[in-house]
Amino acid sequence: VLQGGSVKTGKMTEGEKTRQCKQEEEQQQKEEECEGLIEFYGSYQELFQFFCSNTTIHGAIRLVCSKKNKMKTAFWSVLFFLTFGLMYWQFGILYREYFSYPVNLNLNLNSDRLTFPAVTLCTLNPYRYSAIRKKLDELDQITHQTLLDLYDYNMSLARSDWSTLSTRKRSSRSLLHHVQRHPLRRQKRDNLVNLPENSPSVDKNDWKIGFVLCSENNKDCFHQAYSSGVDAVREWYSFHYINILAQMPDAKALDESDFENFIYACRFNEATCDKANYTHFHHPLYGNCYTFNDNSSSLWTSSLPGINNGLSLVVRTEQNDFIPLLSTVTGARVMVHDQNEPAFMDDGGFNVRPGIETSISMRKEMTVRLGGSYSDCTEDGSDVPVQNLYSSRYTEQVCIRSCFQLNMVERCGCAYYFYPLPAGAQYCDYTKHIAWGYCYYKLLAEFKADVLGCFHKCRKPCKMTEYQLSAGYSRWPSAVSEDWVFYMLSQQNKYNITSKRNGVAKVNIFFEEWNYKTNGESPAFTVVTLLSQLGNQWSLWFGSSVLSVMELAELILDFIAITFILALRWFRSRQQLSPPGSPPNSHNNAALQDEARGLSAPHRFTVEAVVTMLPSYNSLEPHGLSRDGEVGHQ
Repeated sequence: VLQGGSVKTGKMTEGEKTRQCKQEEEQQQKEEECEGLIEFYGSYQELFQFFCSNTTIHGAIRLVCSKKNKMKTAFWSVLFFLTFGLMYWQFGILYREYFSYPVNLNLNLNSDRLTFPAVTLCTLNPYRYSAIRKKLDELDQITHQTLLDLYDYNMSLARSDWSTLSTRKRSSRSLLHHVQRHPLRRQKRDNLVNLPENSPSVDKNDWKIGFVLCSENNKDCFHQAYSSGVDAVREWYSFHYINILAQMPDAKALDESDFENFIYACRFNEATCDKANYTHFHHPLYGNCYTFNDNSSSLWTSSLPGINNGLSLVVRTEQNDFIPLLSTVTGARVMVHDQNEPAFMDDGGFNVRPGIETSISMRKEMTVRLGGSYSDCTEDGSDVPVQNLYSSRYTEQVCIRSCFQLNMVERCGCAYYFYPLPAGAQYCDYTKHIAWGYCYYKLLAEFKADVLGCFHKCRKPCKMTEYQLSAGYSRWPSAVSEDWVFYMLSQQNKYNITSKRNGVAKVNIFFEEWNYKTNGESPAFTVVTLLSQLGNQWSLWFGSSVLSVMELAELILDFIAITFILALRWFRSRQQLSPPGSPPNSHNNAALQDEARGLSAPHRFTVEAVVTMLPSYNSLEPHGLSRDGEVGHQ
């Protein structure tokens, strides 16, 4: 009985220890299963295996499930990375398209009351101003003798005092001296250079006519030749005419505006025009010019389209006291442009025929471009490296002409008379600048070839207004009404019209319709569009979402973190194995000892043993049962 009681007590001790070991095991297992605040994987294999098993990216699970079949694993690996490559190739195309900054063209039709544009009308012929009349008469006589020598043409002149001119003492400052320095001459064509002038096979039509412009020291000359004698004479005469104009110290001396002698009648929107509705300026080739509706304080507006709601002008087209060698056409020149923009009659103007009623219908068109990265347009020209010489807002033509004028002043030392005068400069005049003509024509050739870079520097404005014009013509006045029309004009304004058919012309300018078109630009590829396209590509190739992208980002971060931790552990282990002052071989010996120690050390395992202590024979006493029991229990 005592022995049995002892065995019972031993079995209870054995069960308690077993339960305690199991509890410790379970607790350790729970601790291992619990996740910490920051947890890293023990190896790269564990990291990629966890990612492929739990990611929402399609196809990644195949890399783990088929690991027992190497052929399938290789197939899915190639397919997986090939899909990744194709997807990022599409990403590259999308990014390239985004950073090319494409735009969409938006077309809008607006209906509103339209502001009437500015209209500039010129006489088309320069006037023989009284301030330069004597020099012009002298130039006409020199031209008369030149045409007589070259073509045997005797041009009739209003005044003929060539004899007094020829006997005049020639000085270095006289007009004749400078004209003879730049004479008009003929030269053979390229295929007839070797033939003598008196050869019977050489005809006057086989010659080219032009003039020669030489540098100040006469070492280099520029031959300005023309195939047409009319063009050559007109250009040569214009060159000397500009020099005469440039000699005027005050440009106001040329201001001989005679509005009432040029404009017979002016009406806008069935109301009569007055002097407050126009401004005047002088053009070297087109004479007196008048700009209507250029006053920004009181602009005309058209409430209705049609010929009766626009501008109607009756102009005089007779050429009395004009310069026939400078202009070879008759009529008037008209141009439609926006307010606060100069009228470049050479670019946008067109001629009005005498004896004809010209009806010009307009359609307004506005263009709004995107600046910045989308185009190279400029808002106000402040970012263009060219000074604006005009007292108007920035336009591309304003910039190009200012660029040429600034280069002219820099290279030739004087300014061209057709363009505004820069500060501190003076207009070119061969009495002060002997070789300016040679410099001008050389510079003009470089300008047209864009050697000066003006066309590259001057950019288009981001906002601009244009007017699309279409014209219709009819005879005015008609054959049955011209008598009373001319009679009424002469009686009303006391006009003496010598040539009825070429004496007057009528111009009507009006809006064709009430609508105007706006061409705008908008970004074709925004950030939202880019993200949408990237999401579409990601879903197409992997069927995943934004969270899948975050999983991939998490994989990359975990990979970097594991690499850093392993590198840090390796570095610390190297420091511990190689203490300072140790011999060179101590590191290798310590490594060998650690390896041997690791091999001899037993593997960790759990051993459960139950030990039952039997009582000795001497302890089998009546009074020692409880003590032995207590001892055994203890």
